[in-house]
Amino acid sequence: MPAPLTTAAVSAAPQTSPGASPRAVLSLLTSLFFTWGFITVINNTLLPHLRSVFDLNYTQTTLIESVWFIAYFFASIPSARLIERIGYQKSMVFGLGMMAVGALLMIPAARLPSYGVTLCALFVIACGITLLQVSANPYVAVLGSPETASSRLNLVQAFNSLGATLAPLFGAYLILGRSASGTAEAGHVLTQAEKLADAQAVQLPYLIVAGVLVILALVISRFPMPKMHHGATSRVSDAEREKLSLWKHRNLVFGIPAIFIYLIAEIGVANLFINFTGQPEIGGLSHEQGAHYLFLLWGGMLIGRFVGAWAMNKTTAERVLAFCAIGAFIVMMIAALGTGSVAMWALISVGLFHSVMFPTIFTLGIKGLGPMTEEGAGLLIMAIAGGALVVVQGWLADTVGLQLSFLLTAACELYVLFYALWGSKATNAFPEQKAV
Repeated sequence: MPAPLTTAAVSAAPQTSPGASPRAVLSLLTSLFFTWGFITVINNTLLPHLRSVFDLNYTQTTLIESVWFIAYFFASIPSARLIERIGYQKSMVFGLGMMAVGALLMIPAARLPSYGVTLCALFVIACGITLLQVSANPYVAVLGSPETASSRLNLVQAFNSLGATLAPLFGAYLILGRSASGTAEAGHVLTQAEKLADAQAVQLPYLIVAGVLVILALVISRFPMPKMHHGATSRVSDAEREKLSLWKHRNLVFGIPAIFIYLIAEIGVANLFINFTGQPEIGGLSHEQGAHYLFLLWGGMLIGRFVGAWAMNKTTAERVLAFCAIGAFIVMMIAALGTGSVAMWALISVGLFHSVMFPTIFTLGIKGLGPMTEEGAGLLIMAIAGGALVVVQGWLADTVGLQLSFLLTAACELYVLFYALWGSKATNAFPEQKAV
């Protein structure tokens, strides 16, 4: 049974002050989701590029992405505290500024060139994205009817997928297409001069990214966004808060590992996709050609999120999530055990099934948390650090082979299915209230 809702707890439920209409705010926030989706997926074209430049094995290559996701672990709770101090809007602006600084750090990293400075630059960018995730995801979730929260978040996450879909084309043209490693035939060994030239090929793309981030930060800083108030959550109702526990909410308790495990699956597929398509028994493609097929993988996520947003207005979010988990498991088994174009297209199609997983798990995870919504959201975003364990798949790829390493991804899909069928059922839920 839901716990009794005290006066203090009711006042702590998210409320808004006057500002632009929810439709206008959502339209603006789609630019944030687009931006961090775009920048995150640039890594998928950057990683095979850096692998050639620094002569990295699969474990070292996936360690780059692990550093990216470790930032979510360290930055999530500080991000939640920063939001409490300066509010959602200023936090979004701060996050964009941090990302711009990290993008600019990629320029000296390329000039040196330095593997260590590259890791530091990507860590800074990821910290900025973490702040955007902690602020924008719950903001969208409460900006309207609780019943349509999953549909709404899937809709704006579709623009995250749009950014992710376009990023491989951007990376293929400005990074892989302008480098020896990107255009060379499989097995070509780069000379030292080619490695130096390839390292410097990332300067222009990240300079463009930094400029766009600064412009977006200026736009958001001047936009009349409604301010979300959490009443007396942290100041007036300290005594009441001590009586509440996040760990009594089953949907959150199982939702945190669901996000963690799902990210292992999504990031493992995205990071190793280009190398997978280059395997002689799969596609034998160059890195540049593989990046164009990666475009289709993220395109599937884009289509899936629009379809998912529509489907969740017709049936429950839990059913849609369960269907996608089953589909993802089937195609990953085909990718891990099949050969040729069948295996390659199976891996491409997993994007369609992965599409709704993150936003749906997130909204199911914070459902019914009431005055603890912000804290729960911070923990769910922290769980994105699960992407750091992609290094485990990198180790598996070095140990048992790249293709068989995707059996790990198939196992991850089974936990998502468990969450959809049982773990997502809310317990001790507070009554949901419409924020606007």
